[in-house]
Amino acid sequence: MLSKRIIPCLDVDRGRVVKGINFVNLIDAGDPVEVAKIYNKSLADEIVFLDITATHEGRDTIVDVVRKTAKEIFIPLTVGGGIKTLDDFKKILRAGADKVAVNSGAIRRPELINEAANRFGNQCVVVAIDAKRNEEHNSWDVYINGGRINTDIDAIWWAKEVCRRGAGEILLTSMDKDGTKSGYDIELTKKISEIVDVPVIASGGAGNMEHFKDVLTFGKADAALAASLFHFKEIEIIELKKYLDSNEIPVRL
Repeated sequence: MLSKRIIPCLDVDRGRVVKGINFVNLIDAGDPVEVAKIYNKSLADEIVFLDITATHEGRDTIVDVVRKTAKEIFIPLTVGGGIKTLDDFKKILRAGADKVAVNSGAIRRPELINEAANRFGNQCVVVAIDAKRNEEHNSWDVYINGGRINTDIDAIWWAKEVCRRGAGEILLTSMDKDGTKSGYDIELTKKISEIVDVPVIASGGAGNMEHFKDVLTFGKADAALAASLFHFKEIEIIELKKYLDSNEIPVRL
């Protein structure tokens, strides 16, 4: 069985790592390059770097920060935020990223997924899905622009569609759970993990070690992502991995 991955996420706003609750009320958590260097030494399997206001502000991802970060780490780096074109993919990959995450840009022009997969390979293309429960229809809607706009697209359908178009991985964030520390959305994660044939990274809601165990087992996720828990040292990644290993979940130690 493949090892399950533990992935810290650096949400970056104007060059600083930030963290909020339900995508708002952001607080500062440090310099992205320095934070990434710490995770590089702490047994993190990968790092996800999201420029969370790039799309909303209509600007490009901070390429120079990506370049500085990539020089300092030796684990895979995924970068997203403001990705709209193949040229954006190229710039981020040239800056040293291993994978590029696209969300709003893929919703607005789904062909971008096909084009990027054909040009750079499926393994480089991560589609980020920000999903929020629709109580009326007992489903989940896809949101874009950093969680500001409801597309009314069904998240389950969209997950299948992005895989059909060539996505190599899905970064699935539960907006209902984001920053709440109440646990991952197991139901949503399981539904999507079961219908796609690419790895699913679960995001949103981690509050303790058991939450990671649950999403990697019951939720069938291939990886679990968290931010504030790691940024503010509430959980050390090495201790988390020892806990998962003791629960017979394969991890890289």
